[in-house]
Amino acid sequence: MTETVERREVLLPGPAQGLGALLGVPVPDLDGGAGLPLLWHWLYLLDRPAQADLGRDGHPIRGTVPAPPEPGRRRMWAGGRVRLAGTLRCGEEAIRRTSVRSVQEKHGRSGPLTFVVVGHRIEQRRQVVVEEEQDIVYRPMPARQPEPADPAEQVPVAPGEWAVDVSPVLLFRFSALTYNAHRIHYDRDYCRDVEGYPGLLTHGPLQAIVMAEKARGGGVSEHTSFDYRLVAPLFDHQGMVVGSATGEQGETVTAVRDVHGRQTATGTLRRATR
Repeated sequence: MTETVERREVLLPGPAQGLGALLGVPVPDLDGGAGLPLLWHWLYLLDRPAQADLGRDGHPIRGTVPAPPEPGRRRMWAGGRVRLAGTLRCGEEAIRRTSVRSVQEKHGRSGPLTFVVVGHRIEQRRQVVVEEEQDIVYRPMPARQPEPADPAEQVPVAPGEWAVDVSPVLLFRFSALTYNAHRIHYDRDYCRDVEGYPGLLTHGPLQAIVMAEKARGGGVSEHTSFDYRLVAPLFDHQGMVVGSATGEQGETVTAVRDVHGRQTATGTLRRATR
């Protein structure tokens, strides 16, 4: 039987105010009863493992869901799906229940791959408010290989696009807000010498949040779904530019690119009609 881990917490405005200050976006009147914006629940109900339970990469290796398939694997957040079924409010207790929905073992060019789907259900006032699935991939740790140089030319920020200044300080502060100790986001020596990356990685959840912010345009209805995928790594020296457009069926399509025009993430926001 799949293990379910439960966390309870009274939600406070502080983390949301911290994210607003980090990204320079407005924060709703949470003390006045306004709900948390789309994906901002990622700042709450966090796992806080003991230091002794962390692996070399900073991620927990035991007492966590999901548990890594074996030591030494490289962990990547590949995407996910979020559905809002209500409004998540501060000042009240929320309950998150987490379980592994599926595990698939595959073999790629780099070796064995493990695909894990993690499910979360957040309840408040005895009602499910957020339903979510996260796609996690575990890959072998590669030998360091030279990365191709970025193109010399940059793509200017177009009208309607949002350029986010990615810096080590911003990545560190987002890690702190989400209690994420994964060293690929703040330890440049580890990124280069152990995991073979040319720079600090921009968090997948951070890219998803800026896409959701761009897509929602200042407001999201209670009944909203957001699907997103991380399609390529984004490093701190490559910047982050977010755009959005309206799709053929009225959905909002959004994407992240680097300063050279290379796409790294995509997302689609749909508002339910009543």
